[in-house]
Amino acid sequence: MSDTVAIVTGGASGIGRAVAEALLARGARVLIADLAPSVHEVAASIGASAWEGDCSAVAGLEDLVAKAETELGEVDFFFANAGIVGPPGLGEDESAWDTVLDINLRQHVRAAKIMVPKWQARGGGYFVSTASAAGLLTQIGQLSYSVTKHAVVGFAEWLNITYGDAGIHCSVLCPQGVNTPLLNGGAHADSSNDRSANKAVTKAGRVLEPAEVAEVVLAAIEEETFLILPHPEVLDMYRMKGSDYDRWLRGMRRYQKKLDEGTI
Repeated sequence: MSDTVAIVTGGASGIGRAVAEALLARGARVLIADLAPSVHEVAASIGASAWEGDCSAVAGLEDLVAKAETELGEVDFFFANAGIVGPPGLGEDESAWDTVLDINLRQHVRAAKIMVPKWQARGGGYFVSTASAAGLLTQIGQLSYSVTKHAVVGFAEWLNITYGDAGIHCSVLCPQGVNTPLLNGGAHADSSNDRSANKAVTKAGRVLEPAEVAEVVLAAIEEETFLILPHPEVLDMYRMKGSDYDRWLRGMRRYQKKLDEGTI
């Protein structure tokens, strides 16, 4: 990855920052994007370039890519990593659904619409979508998160199938618990759905550090592996789900009940 250019959205913290640091350590030139003003301080501390703004909007993404090309060169890697939890349960506010759909899903589609033609002209590129184990299984308590992460997996599959033979690679990251603000914020949330979601993840297996996830991500990219699973046990659960869907649903309902009762 030496002498390549990468954009990482959601790069001011968590997995995004860790991926950026791992790329920089391998000799890449990196632009981190985030809505948080702290992106500038983080970029300065790790040796990256910074872009502050809404990376889910078309205009924002166009400006982001233009900045990367001007300051760093043609973009080789795009990490669509920015994400939010979204409204708990079914949610009552339609605008909140629009927000989570924009950030968690449309960001990926809109970024690909910009990057794919450029990569077609150059003969190659790499798109990495951050989804979640919730995109393969589901997330107790958090409907919009589960729906959008399932959709991201479907998007990444389509991108891989459609352009993979043209040198445009696509992988999807599906971690379980990672020690990030996104996960930790649920522990003391006002919503019981969000608290249950947090417990469902933290009780299901080891919570990894972002740096551990970043190393798994870059190793998978080097092998051009589509499904990136920092928690290998997620694959076992996914296979169990596919082998007997109704049994898996019954098991998830039992797990949810225990979480609600506080017996887990």
